[in-house]
Amino acid sequence: MLTQNKDVAIAGAGLVGTLLGIYLKKKNYKVTIFDRSADIRKVKFSGRSINLAMSTRGWNALDRVGIGDEIRKIAIPMDKRAIHLKDGSLTFQPYGINGEAIYSISRSGLNRLMVDLAEKEGVDFKFNQKIWDVNLDTATLYMGENEHGPFKQKTFDMVLGADGAFSRIRHRMQRQNRFDYSQYFLNIGYKELTIPANADGSHKIDSNSFHIWPRGEFMLIALSNDDGSFTCTLFMPFEGENSFEKIDTEEKLTVFFNEYFSDTKDLIPNLQHDYFANPTSSLVTMQCYPWTYKDKVALIGDSAHAIVPFYGQGMNAGFEDITALSDLLDKFPDDIQTVFKNYQEIRKPNADAIAELSYRNFIEMSTKTADADFLLQKKIEAWFTKQHPDKWLPLYDRVTFSLNPYEDALAIGDLQKKVMDKVMQLPNIHKNWQTTEIENYILKLLSKNKADQ
Repeated sequence: MLTQNKDVAIAGAGLVGTLLGIYLKKKNYKVTIFDRSADIRKVKFSGRSINLAMSTRGWNALDRVGIGDEIRKIAIPMDKRAIHLKDGSLTFQPYGINGEAIYSISRSGLNRLMVDLAEKEGVDFKFNQKIWDVNLDTATLYMGENEHGPFKQKTFDMVLGADGAFSRIRHRMQRQNRFDYSQYFLNIGYKELTIPANADGSHKIDSNSFHIWPRGEFMLIALSNDDGSFTCTLFMPFEGENSFEKIDTEEKLTVFFNEYFSDTKDLIPNLQHDYFANPTSSLVTMQCYPWTYKDKVALIGDSAHAIVPFYGQGMNAGFEDITALSDLLDKFPDDIQTVFKNYQEIRKPNADAIAELSYRNFIEMSTKTADADFLLQKKIEAWFTKQHPDKWLPLYDRVTFSLNPYEDALAIGDLQKKVMDKVMQLPNIHKNWQTTEIENYILKLLSKNKADQ
C-alpha cells in the first residue's frame, strides 16, 4: 500500500488509459485522465475501427481488477476461423488445441463501458483537453486549443502517456539525447465496412467464427457484434493493381468485389456507401526506448509500442503492460524510479517480439490460411501437442491462450518452424502424418535442437 496518495495524470482515455486508471485508483492514487477528443460515450464512432479480439492476456488484466465479467457481457466467443475461398467454398480452422476461443468486442462499445467503470472507481475524466507538451522533470502538462498556446499548466507527481501511436508525451521524450525511435508504415491500408443484422436482429453468418477472405496481397475480415452486425475490415495496398488508389469508382468497386468476394454480395448491402464514406486508414509499427523518465513520466500501450493488428494482440499487449506495471508498484510502492526502470526492461523485449509476430501474421492470414500444406501443418502440430503437451505448444496458442512472454513465444516459434519445415518435406507426409514414425521424428528433431542450444 502506498505511503502517500500520489496525484497521477494519464494522457489518453482509450482502452489502456482507462484500465490503467482503474488499476491506479485501486492502489489509492488520485487519477485524472485527459483526452483531446470528446467523451466517447456522447459521439458517433468514426468508421475507423478494427474490432478487438480479446484473448487470455486481456482477460487476465480485466479479471485482476474485477471487471472481466462486465466485459464478457458484450463479448462474443470465436473458437475458429471461417475461411471464405475465392470459389465461394467455406472451410473452418479451430483456434485452440483444446477448444479455446478469442472474443470479438466492438472497440467503441468496450471503450464506452470502460470509461463508465473507471468513473465508478472514482477516476476523473477531462475530455476535450489537448495536451501539447510535458515538462519531464516536473511532470507538468501544457494544455490548450493549439500547440502555440496560450497554455494551461498543471503539475502532477507522475504523468503516464497512454495517448497512442502518435503520442504527445512520447513526442517530448523523443527530444531527449539518446532516445531511440522508429516507425514503419505498411503499404497496406484498411477501410471499415459493415454486414448489418438480419431483420430479426440475428447474424447473417456464423457469429462464433473469425471470418477471413484471404486473397494474397489483400483480404477481408469480419468480426461479430452483439447487435447482430459484423464489423468488416478490408486490408489492401494503397497503390498497385488491386489497391485503394485504383478502385476509385463505384463501377470498379462492384467489379472488384464480384471477382474476389462474390459471396458477400448479399451480406454487405451498403458496400458502395461504406467504401467511399469511410476513411482509408494506415497501419504503423512504432518502436522506441527508453519508455520512462526518472520517476516522473512513463509510456504505456501504443505510445510505447504500436503494432499492426494481424495477431489481435495490440490491446492485449497494452493490458499486459498494465499488469506488469501494477506488480512492480506492489513490489516497490515507494520507489517509482525502480518501478519504471524494471517495467521498461521487462516489457520492451516482449513488445518487440509481438511487433515481429504481428507483422509476420499478415502473411499467414492473407495467404497461408487458404493453403493445403499450411492446414496440414496445423493438424500435425495439434496432433503432436495432444501426444506431448509438455514438449510442444503451437505458436498461436502460446501467444493467444497463455501468459508466456511474447519474447519466449517468438524464440520457441522459430525453433518449431525449423522442425515443421523438415516434417513437411517428408515423402508422403500428406497421407502418413498421423503415425508413430512421424511422432518419433519430431521428438528426435526437438531433442537435437535442445542439444544445439
